Amino acid sequence: MSIKTHHYNNGEITILWQPALCIHSGICFRGLAEVFDPRRKPWIEMGEVTTTAIVNQVHKCPSGAISIVSNPGMQ
Repeated sequence: MSIKTHHYNNGEITILWQPALCIHSGICFRGLAEVFDPRRKPWIEMGEVTTTAIVNQVHKCPSGAISIVSNPGMQ
């Protein structure tokens, strides 16, 4: 049985969210609310925030429910 994964892309990176792993610590929201807002649908919108800021915040996720992959052709 595979874990459901949602994909959010800004052209440079893709955020992968696995809801089954999420412990709802709120670290993502408190650290970067302009990207991560559980009150909004979709709750992840990368918009005008820098890729570096997003990557730094994703790495703080304690459960690994959100992770990053680089898009093909990007460094």
